[in-house]
Amino acid sequence: MPSLNKYVIVMALLMALVGCTQAPTMKVYSLEVPQVHSIATSPYKYKVVKVAFPYSLREQISEKMNFSYSNSDYGTYLNSEWSNNIGKLLQGTFIDVLSTSKLFKAVLADTSTLKANYRLESNIFTFEHRVRDVHSYAVVSMQFALIDADTGKLVKSQRFSYEEPTITTNAKGYAEATNKVIIKLSQALLKWIRTS
Repeated sequence: MPSLNKYVIVMALLMALVGCTQAPTMKVYSLEVPQVHSIATSPYKYKVVKVAFPYSLREQISEKMNFSYSNSDYGTYLNSEWSNNIGKLLQGTFIDVLSTSKLFKAVLADTSTLKANYRLESNIFTFEHRVRDVHSYAVVSMQFALIDADTGKLVKSQRFSYEEPTITTNAKGYAEATNKVIIKLSQALLKWIRTS
């Protein structure tokens, strides 16, 4: 009987150790592609554009979800991340939005070997969950440049910046608010490209 008690105690201790060493489940979020309508008239209707992978001027572009409590107190969520590198998610989203809008004859990734008339480049200035006191926002600031692929000259450039309040101060609230920002950013991008 004493050996049975020892066995039960050892098993209980082992199960407790295994239970304590399991890492929390990683929560994965993605960008939703906004629904846009096709645009009937466009100065680029018979042109091809390549959408470049975005550059980041401040942080490394990765799957990590960035947050900040001040300009000097920032980090990444440990148990939450984007479903892919955020640059790839943004590039894919913009390709999808531009394709659906029919602003261009064709929309390609910058890795395509096909010849294009234009390049759409972008720089990420800010892409983070910003928490200040009791206020919490998804913050996105990006600059776009439409470039003539034949001459290499800048056709036009514009910076877009958004702060969208989050419902909760966790990664889920941040992801939901970021998707709202992407809708606004996509609509503004289409309007900017369409107008001279």
